[in-house]
Amino acid sequence: MGARMKPAEGAMTLAEMKEFAGFSAATQRYIRRSLDIGLEREDAMERWSRDVVEAASIRAQARLYDRLPEIRTLVPDDSGLELVEPFMAPLLVVTAFDLGQGRLTSFSAYRFLYERLIGAEARPWLPSAFCASAALPHLHPELRRKLLQSISEAAATASGWSLRQPAFFPAWVEKVDPRTLQN
Repeated sequence: MGARMKPAEGAMTLAEMKEFAGFSAATQRYIRRSLDIGLEREDAMERWSRDVVEAASIRAQARLYDRLPEIRTLVPDDSGLELVEPFMAPLLVVTAFDLGQGRLTSFSAYRFLYERLIGAEARPWLPSAFCASAALPHLHPELRRKLLQSISEAAATASGWSLRQPAFFPAWVEKVDPRTLQN
């Protein structure tokens, strides 16, 4: 296959960056924190903890995210119901935690994070996990309403999903003094 036949990886990465940029600052921060925890990129406690409440939240998230390696291995490769329970049960628990934190306020933010935490092969299952978790009674009714209204009909009823892995994984960027960039 020649270079012309390859997908426009740069364009897809740019689209992912634009999607991330469209999220609120709190959502962006939570996604970066979650990726640091879930992908074991950085010491999340040191980087993200601003107070004792956030430290407790990070510890709880890390305990739940210990399930991610198992969840990744259990993603069903077809829609057979016998494979759904071992995969969906732990996914629902982790999803319910994340939605309960109040920082992932839409399906698109949830999908963005979970495509990176689990992989593209989880895409067909994300609308179900999101809707089930967003409807759980531990969430405030107003948050439940907002979350459930955020999923589009197209996302909820899609007949197929791309298996292309995400290319953009947002990370912490240190602030740089612009004077140091001058030659």
